[in-house]
Amino acid sequence: MRRKYSPPHHPQPGLFDGLDDFNERLDRGFEIIPPERMADIARSHAQKPEIDELPPLQASDRVFFMSFGSGSSGNCAYIGDRNSGFLVDAGIDAKKVTSTLQANGITMDRIQGIILTHDHHDHISQAYAILRANRHIRLYCTPRTFNGILRRHNVSRRIKDYHQPIYKEFTFKLGNFEVTPFEVLHDGADNAGFFITHTSGHTMAVATDLGCISPRVDFYMRQADSIVIEANYDPHMLATGSYPEYLKARIAADNGHLDNNVTAAFISEIISPRLRNLYLCHLSHDNNLPQIALHTIEEAISQRDDALILLQGLRLVALPRYAATPLYTL
Repeated sequence: MRRKYSPPHHPQPGLFDGLDDFNERLDRGFEIIPPERMADIARSHAQKPEIDELPPLQASDRVFFMSFGSGSSGNCAYIGDRNSGFLVDAGIDAKKVTSTLQANGITMDRIQGIILTHDHHDHISQAYAILRANRHIRLYCTPRTFNGILRRHNVSRRIKDYHQPIYKEFTFKLGNFEVTPFEVLHDGADNAGFFITHTSGHTMAVATDLGCISPRVDFYMRQADSIVIEANYDPHMLATGSYPEYLKARIAADNGHLDNNVTAAFISEIISPRLRNLYLCHLSHDNNLPQIALHTIEEAISQRDDALILLQGLRLVALPRYAATPLYTL
């Protein structure tokens, strides 16, 4: 597992900026593995007798999660409760985000902020459009990320009116949530994951676009009831694919993207019965398939002696590139 800490020297354009044309591509093969199927998978590997179903997560209020799209063509997700919520990244068409939320009974006046993981185009392209149409929303990102946006993208300077600086390892509040940014390694200006705690006690860790499992990623992921983590590429597909060698090297670097095997090995190491939801994000269009990523995760977890206990209550999802997911209750 790639775990060494090797900070990037200089920010570069996104790995896929301007590279792929996705206009005529459709989502295929993305699927959700529900808990009942995960239990069947576990039984096929585990040698232990079947156990009683785990009790439901106790919470005074439920937390909800939805992805509007995940990949190099655009990234945006919603996390919220019955009263308020926020967006993680803003790389999906603003009208799609608004209409999808409304279709699920969530109006934009309940969205309190956009938290940005980094400054690449597929994560920030629609931020100003959302902010301009909803002037109560704040933009939460580190000063270096914000400067990277202004420096590298054609964004209105009026976006400064919405910026709320945040700093890694300093917790801030959004409604009933506390959010702690933490260091991840990628080739943006200043890349962050987020550890999110709800007043109900539910915890969630989000880390998309990272090249290795750094110590801070390891620290926060182990505490999470729900995880969103990258499973970007299959090593064989990348090695034998059509990308030029320099781009293959950047993707596979410690500040590039995570491959399925690294993600699977890490999850199989840290998983415990508290982990109820595992969402695989930012799957490569050309160097991965949802079924490959899901199978790699399944196999890694199923090698553990306690696989049945671990998998019986787990929801495993490969997030679609273009389509919105259901509104999941965590």
